Amino acid sequence: MTASPAFALVDWGTTSFRAWAVDAAGQVLGERRAADGLVAAGPKGFGRVLEEHLAALGVPAGTPALLCGMVGSRTGWVEASYLDAPVGLDDLAARATAIPHEPRPVFVLPGIAQRSDAEPDVMRGEETQLLGVVAEGFRTGLVCMPGTHSKWVRLDEGTVEGFSTFMTGELFQMLRSNSILSQAVATEAAISADDPAFASGVRHALDEPALLTSRLFQVRAGWLLHGAAPESGLARLSGALIGLEMAGALARHDAREAPVALLGSGPIVALYERALAVADLGSPRRLDADACVRHGLLAAARLLFASKDSGR
Repeated sequence: MTASPAFALVDWGTTSFRAWAVDAAGQVLGERRAADGLVAAGPKGFGRVLEEHLAALGVPAGTPALLCGMVGSRTGWVEASYLDAPVGLDDLAARATAIPHEPRPVFVLPGIAQRSDAEPDVMRGEETQLLGVVAEGFRTGLVCMPGTHSKWVRLDEGTVEGFSTFMTGELFQMLRSNSILSQAVATEAAISADDPAFASGVRHALDEPALLTSRLFQVRAGWLLHGAAPESGLARLSGALIGLEMAGALARHDAREAPVALLGSGPIVALYERALAVADLGSPRRLDADACVRHGLLAAARLLFASKDSGR
């Protein structure tokens, strides 16, 4: 007998859409990935886009769907409120926002806010990945989540105690494409974590973060005066920005005193693993971001829909 979907799980971002049909045992029955993020889905209608993908997955009408990500932002389908840190990740399911007038129960998980006047911060989507991190058994320590806007999150027994966002990836892309450094780093080659220039960039930023903008200009000067290869310049630029992020994490979160998990997918994970080694933070536990967002959605769906079934 073929298993039938118990839940539809959806990670819906600004530019991407991922959905999974999952049975009651947590087995993935089907998966959809598309460029139907908020930008594309808004004009079409969020409900229509969701139903088209779930129909393609064979998810019957009436089967509940749980969504996370920017779909719950102010510019998304419906604004799902932020929960204030510190917050237990198990609370996410209980505070999900219902979307009315749909042919199935549809809920959106909330984000998390840090409302300190001195250190305001927000996350939306990463909290679901963190729920998956906890489901994988990493309940206490620091979680490093590299990306366009990297996050470092302090967990204590499944509670988000605090977090910091670093604009590392966005700054890298801006400097690479739209700054005086662009000619000195003009290459399509991938950055190697084993490139000595990368490790040097990390080390300089860790040791002397106040000199970062001077170090960045040296990328151009080295190209002009010594003919430094663009591949080397790009690696040094990446290492300097990631090293500055590490310096910030060390200063804010006492990273040397806690176990570290590295949550990500793709080539960027190797760069952060090398940078963590340069920073003497040991060998982090590596976790896959795609798997964790799915596991987090599943854990939340079980909590949310089991509680609603019991309340009938």
